[in-house]
Amino acid sequence: MADINWEEEDKKYIWHPAMQMKDNEVFPPVVADHGKGVYLYDTHGKEYLDIISSWWCNLLGHCNPEINEALKKQVDQLEHVIFTNFTHKPAIELCRELEPLLPKGLTKFTFHDNGSSSVEAALKMAFQYQYQTGHPERTRFMCLPESYHGETIGALSVGSMDLYAKIFHPMLMNNIHFKGLDCYRCPYGKTRETCSVECFESAEEAFRKYGKETVACIVEPILQGAAGMRIYPAEYLRKLRKLCDEYGVLLIDDEIAAGFGRTGTLFAIEHAGVSPDILCTSKGLTAGYMPMSMTITTDKVYDAFYDDYGTHKAFVHSHTYAGNPMGCAIALTVLKIMKRDHILEKVNEDGKYLHEELMKALGHHKNVGEIRHIGLINAIELVEDPKTKKAFDPARRIGWHIFRKAMDLGLVLRPMGDIIYFNPPLTIERKDMDKAVKLCTEAVHAVLGE
Repeated sequence: MADINWEEEDKKYIWHPAMQMKDNEVFPPVVADHGKGVYLYDTHGKEYLDIISSWWCNLLGHCNPEINEALKKQVDQLEHVIFTNFTHKPAIELCRELEPLLPKGLTKFTFHDNGSSSVEAALKMAFQYQYQTGHPERTRFMCLPESYHGETIGALSVGSMDLYAKIFHPMLMNNIHFKGLDCYRCPYGKTRETCSVECFESAEEAFRKYGKETVACIVEPILQGAAGMRIYPAEYLRKLRKLCDEYGVLLIDDEIAAGFGRTGTLFAIEHAGVSPDILCTSKGLTAGYMPMSMTITTDKVYDAFYDDYGTHKAFVHSHTYAGNPMGCAIALTVLKIMKRDHILEKVNEDGKYLHEELMKALGHHKNVGEIRHIGLINAIELVEDPKTKKAFDPARRIGWHIFRKAMDLGLVLRPMGDIIYFNPPLTIERKDMDKAVKLCTEAVHAVLGE
């Protein structure tokens, strides 16, 4: 099959996600052949350093030998079973291992297919909880500015990014969106060092107006991924937890992107020292191997659904592949590796090193407005003028051109607008960090000059 032109075959059949397909005329997709560690290899043998963890999900490197073995062992024992009226040991063991690591009070686990599905389940669970505890008037949700929670209709409804949702507004729920919370371009003129979370007044105003009709508030804790790896103060979450309690509003914690060590703690909400009523997780849960997610809640929420059959209070929400045994076996292995190999300690130590190297290489570049970081994540915001924080004209597609150049150099540096970012596998070695910084710098210089 060596004579097949895989690029042309792809062009015939495949409609790729999150891209303008006409761009393929000048920038066709790379045909990945295999992966190892932090590297991907195409069908021509070219090497690519996957500095974005293949959409932030590859937690412990491609084709991790230990995870591979766990998967092979599980597939010979049980590949899948209906998860209503059946259960299995990998699912039970996963919940038993994960429960002590979660924010306090989260004890009941539901299984789903992917991040968006996890969010949909959380929204429905919260809505039904309010209804069954005597609050049918609560029908709306609150969410942060520039938030992103997935691509399904419910998840889009609690997202605040028009890039994804604008055209679908007629289909979406009428939810409440806060304002503010942009620490780089703070509308209050504050900096990260002088911030007293003045922007929280928008949330306070929303609760005063709509708190009694609100089901839940959903947040990406500390880190807003699709918004450009925005990082905001932990105090915002502490204030929000208190406000939710005052108004009887549930707090939904979307850890799909930030969970499993990405921010230096197992779950990002730990930075604030508070617990949500519902937590969603996916991506790193299975180290990027298989689609699986969980929506985890408290005894209090669970008990509102626990009743005789005839009361019709059950949570009638299901996915065919819920609780997939292979996904559970992978997730168990992820937890084992993270604990045994002290992955969180490594993330915090290496995170400082990576940020220092990026600052040395690009921190003083004429078009770098900010390099923000948490854990191993670094986001480089490119602007026309750092003094005024004036953005580039979007039509110039600066980030996209840097992405193209980086790919030529062998670095997967997919941007969000004019924000380029590092979000590597947690097992990345410093020599590969150095290589990524070097290639990123070359790509930036090629497009924007030195």
